[in-house]
Amino acid sequence: MSDEPRWTIHLPTRLTGIEAAARFAAALRDSLGHLDVVDFAETTLSATDRPLLRTRVWGDPGPDPAGGDPVSDRTASADG
Repeated sequence: MSDEPRWTIHLPTRLTGIEAAARFAAALRDSLGHLDVVDFAETTLSATDRPLLRTRVWGDPGPDPAGGDPVSDRTASADG
């Protein structure tokens, strides 16, 4: 593993609900999953005004970290 830092791209949206945001994250994963530079297993959601309060989109990644179903019906929880 490289000693170089990893970078996160924050991509604000105009979505107003966590369910819609999770579906959008799944659509991004489905369309960009071929890119090995994106770690979809670490995808989190947060409200614009509460960036430190995050909800993980996919639970335990299991054997296929980019697979799995989006989290649904979950309230935001502190993550990391």
